[in-house]
Order: sequence, then C-alpha cells, then structure tokens
Amino acid sequence: MQSIYRYPDGVWPNTLALAATVLLYPLGLGLMLANAWGWNILGLACMVLSLTWSAYFIHEFAHHAIFRRPETNARWGTFMSWLNGSCYARYEDMRRKHMRHHVERADVVTFDAKGYLLKAPAWLRNTVLALEWAYFPAVEYLMRGFVIAMPFRKDLKGHNTGGKLRMVAIIAVRFSALALLGWVSLKALILYCVAVLIFITLLRFADCFQHTYIAYPILDDTPLPKELVRDRVYEQANTYSDVVGVASGLGNNVLNMLWLNFGFHNAHHERPTVPWYRLPAYHRELYPADYAQVVTVGELLRSFHVNRLKRILADDYGAVAPVGVPGRANTFVGAVGVSFLTAV
Repeated sequence: MQSIYRYPDGVWPNTLALAATVLLYPLGLGLMLANAWGWNILGLACMVLSLTWSAYFIHEFAHHAIFRRPETNARWGTFMSWLNGSCYARYEDMRRKHMRHHVERADVVTFDAKGYLLKAPAWLRNTVLALEWAYFPAVEYLMRGFVIAMPFRKDLKGHNTGGKLRMVAIIAVRFSALALLGWVSLKALILYCVAVLIFITLLRFADCFQHTYIAYPILDDTPLPKELVRDRVYEQANTYSDVVGVASGLGNNVLNMLWLNFGFHNAHHERPTVPWYRLPAYHRELYPADYAQVVTVGELLRSFHVNRLKRILADDYGAVAPVGVPGRANTFVGAVGVSFLTAV
C-alpha cells in the first residue's frame, strides 16, 4: 500500500508532529481549566505549541510537502486554519498568495498596513503605536480585521474570499466557542487569549527577519510589474535564516523546532518542497558555517525590541551588517504585516 505521505522518510516525523499539533490543543485546553496554576502554565505552553505548529503546517501543506495528494494537503490546511483561527481566509487563497511570494520574489500582501496607518486619523495611528509599544500585535489584528471585512465591502464584491454568510458563520462559531469557554472558566479564556498573543508574536518574529523584499499590496491576481520581478540571486541575497543556531545539537534542534524549522529560510527558498524535518541538514549541505545570510535569534532579539515601532511605518526593512561586525542586526528593522495567515 502506497503511503499517503509525499516522502517515505516523512511517515514518522509527520505522523508524530501532526498528532502532537492536534492533541496538544485539547490537552492544553484541559490543563488551562484545572485549578492548579502549575497545570495552567503547562496548558498554556501546550496551546502555544499547538497553535504555532498548526500555522507552520499550513505553510507545509501549501507547498504540498507533507501529503502526496493536493486534496489531502488542502483538507489538512483548512483544518489547521480552524485550529489557529486563520480560517477567516480560505486556505486556497492563502496558498495562492504565498506561491506568488515565491514566484515573484516579493512580499505580495493583501492589506497595506503602513499606507493605511499613514492615512488614518492620528488617534487611530497613535493607538496602534501605543499597543505595539506594549507588545500587543495591533497590526496583525488590523490585518485579520481586513480579512473579515472583505466580503462586506462593496468595492471588493468580486474578490474570491467567499460570501457574507460564510464569514458570519465563522464568526458565530468561533465567538460562541470563546463565549462558552469564558462561561465555563474566565481564567481559561484569559489564558487562551494569552496563548494566542504569544503565538502571533512568535510568528511575527520569524516573519519579521526572513526577507528584505519589496512589499507590494495586491488584492487580485494582477501580476507584479515586470520591472519589479527579481531573479534567484536577488532571492537568496534578500532572504535570511533566523535560527537559534545552525550546528546540530539538542539545544539548537529543540529551539529551532518551535518554528518547525521555518527559520532555515534560505534552504526553504532554494527548494520549497523540502519538508520541515529535512531543512536543517539541507541548509548545512548548501551553505558554509559562516554563511552571511544566517542571523541568529540571539542577534535579532535586540532589533525586534528596539525597532518594534519604527518598522511599522518605516520605508524599508533596513540591512544586516557583514559577519563579524558587533551588533550586525541592530540596523535590520524588519517587516510587519507579512504573515501568510492573513494573505487572501
């Protein structure tokens, strides 16, 4: 019998990781409902990992890197979107927009958050900046709000996001579930909301430093202007691997898995169908130990903190200094609002 998985060596890694992603969600929820705070914190950690892996598995499914059949990848991608709350956008739309990111080598975004905030009333812009200063991912929620509002906008009536009834049904199901959780345990609801905020912050940290592409807002399938389409040399030169460490070892392996090895981004862009569990070895096969495009999490944490307001309205993503320069990532401002979960 032929395996349902695309690659024979993926049976055990994918089965175990998918099982963990699915099972950690109800386990985390159950532990957050417990009376003891120790169990609550463990439940919070389980929930964060489930939400995070479910997001990166959507990315794996989009590249058909897990299952042989596209239909199976699509079904699992849709399921995972319900698990982490990105189901307001259709899986097919998220996949289509992400494929443009690879083909056109640009951050092809749905919603121009920077342009919107620059034109917005000062009170709204300042509120967003104040929330971002406090580490609340306000821009990400603006993106999600835009996705939810799209079917109700008359000027976007023909956009392929599904109808109003679909969106109303999704809102009703998800908010009813949240209300039920709050009715059972207000503490569990608060912990779940904290888990979601941590999950979004983990994703935006990874997204923030993986490219210095141009950002181009496009709602429909209009191709990028030819003069903006870049080649593979540009792709690698403007892609960065934000990993904890490249060398194989228990600490690096475990911490890099928080993002399902998504940090090995140069290797991913070199060959997008390489599955998550092969990426560390594939990176070491392709690049030297001192590869200039590797910028470790330790180097990026200061920039993520210091530039958290600047990057929202910045004209570009900044630059990385050469290897060996102290604080080489300090001028790497990074991107915001480029999540594949809010692309439609």
